[in-house]
Amino acid sequence: MKQTHRRAVAPNQSGPMQQAVAKNIHSGQTGPKGLAQLSAMMAAPDLDRVMQFLTSLTMEIDNALEPNTSNPHLNMVLHLLQSHAEGRIVSPSSMVSASGVPYATATRKLAEIHDAGLIERRARTKTGKTYSLHPSTELLESFSQLADRIDRLVRTSFEVAAPSAETTDYYFGGSYQPGRAAIPPLSALPQPLKLSGGLRILVHGDPTFMVMEGLKRQFEQIVGTNIHQRAFSIDRLREEALRNAERPKSRYDLIAIDLPWVGEFVEKGVIRPLDAVMDIARLDPADFHTAGWRAAHWGGRPYGVPSQTTPELLFYRKDWFANDDLAPPTTTEGVIDAARHFHNPQRGRYGVAWNAARGTALGHTFMMTCAAFGQPIIDIPKIAGGFDTDKLAQGGFTPTLNTDRALEAADYLMQLMAYSPPDILSMSWYERVRPYGAGHVAMAYGYTLLAPYFELDPNSPAHGNTGYLPHPHGPDGAPIAPVGGYVLCVPTNLPDERLDDTIEALVAFTSPGAQKLYAQNGSRTEPRYSVGADPEVRRLSPIFGLLDQMSWRDELQFWPRPPIPQISEIINICGHELHDMLRGIVTPRVALDRVQARAEDVLRH
Repeated sequence: MKQTHRRAVAPNQSGPMQQAVAKNIHSGQTGPKGLAQLSAMMAAPDLDRVMQFLTSLTMEIDNALEPNTSNPHLNMVLHLLQSHAEGRIVSPSSMVSASGVPYATATRKLAEIHDAGLIERRARTKTGKTYSLHPSTELLESFSQLADRIDRLVRTSFEVAAPSAETTDYYFGGSYQPGRAAIPPLSALPQPLKLSGGLRILVHGDPTFMVMEGLKRQFEQIVGTNIHQRAFSIDRLREEALRNAERPKSRYDLIAIDLPWVGEFVEKGVIRPLDAVMDIARLDPADFHTAGWRAAHWGGRPYGVPSQTTPELLFYRKDWFANDDLAPPTTTEGVIDAARHFHNPQRGRYGVAWNAARGTALGHTFMMTCAAFGQPIIDIPKIAGGFDTDKLAQGGFTPTLNTDRALEAADYLMQLMAYSPPDILSMSWYERVRPYGAGHVAMAYGYTLLAPYFELDPNSPAHGNTGYLPHPHGPDGAPIAPVGGYVLCVPTNLPDERLDDTIEALVAFTSPGAQKLYAQNGSRTEPRYSVGADPEVRRLSPIFGLLDQMSWRDELQFWPRPPIPQISEIINICGHELHDMLRGIVTPRVALDRVQARAEDVLRH
């Protein structure tokens, strides 16, 4: 997962990294409408901008001044870094060509760069006579620091922008910590992965994993082998992962699993405990958001590495609320009041969008809504900051789906129906965000991974006009941001001869540099504190700073969907029974009694 940096490209242009990130990669499903446009709306990372600036500057100087002597060291380093960022293989001959000096001189200068520890060689053949060149970790870190200084120098010298508080306080420590937090690009693995047929990954077809697919060439440069990514919708992903576990040998080296599936997949022997196959310290566990890292555990052991940590939040139109002098809603009552205020179907405006589609989508919504009213779906004990999930593997729980607080949650969903779009009963993950991004909805419940639909689309009315809040809470609840996302896991039936190289890929793909790369290319998920603290990432979206704040306030929680082995069945039960409630076929009380009875039966058996 190479830390590559690309400049912004206009929507009608294309570049090496401006690929259709939503193309169907053996997915068997239609990519969500609009996702393919994200690749043309990328942000402009600082490091790439500095590389382009230095390249253009040296070219201007070389062509404008006579006599003039080229700087072969700088020319070759810039060529190496740019190729590294774009996933292009660099050979010694291409470095010599980029030097701008005669062959003999260039060869000598190239050797000097290598001897200085700025270049690493990676064999491309068994004999080692043919090799590719890659920037060393030292070069990447040094250039990252240089880029920050040049960027600051240019902005200061030419007054490109008014000095920010961060810039003004630079010499007084104001930006010292953010500067230290900058994550340098990833270097290529010293040895290419030796995986027959390449690295094979099973993932969910969401924007973040599609960003990974769009950056496939860069990732292949990092690991030194082909990458084959297969993407499915959430229900089909679970089915394929379980089907794969029944095969004598896994078809995938890594599989992405939804956080609520952890307990089920462990109990069914689908995934391996990571502490049995690797040194967990290599992952730097303390850097992961607490909720995301803990959710990857079962029985006290880690079974996956957070690849995405994406809480569900309330998106709201800041401009609409400001124009009408309304405060953003922090309670469920406030949501209803605001939805009533903005709901005007005659003008094509609706109060709120949410997951109300039958099955999995609505099941997740109900569990999160129960959490907003202070009610977990099973009788786990309450502790400071939430509910105790450490003993979930012990089992013996009873459903709590027909309590008074659960009834309040169901009544809240019934009230939302009156201020929702007319197709609300078929809205699921992507459908709820589309009308919000199109400017038809005042508020929408959505995962942060869906924010690129409007954050990266300058034509969206919600672009730059969106605020983010934890789930507004009921009378007995507290602000909460239910954590979603995926962890990358190693299948139990992965052949042993592929294990070591798969672990190397796992470490690389979940590293801070890789996560920063995803963010710079459209992802709005953030598993690591270091990524949220990176100044380049912070400038991309307000989401990254808010996630860190929510984590420190203990608002990021995974107990709303406890990863017990029966969770998928219970989600499905909730999603079907409550859909009948929303359609008016049964009352909320009858629906909850049915859910409770069926869930009790599932947990007993």
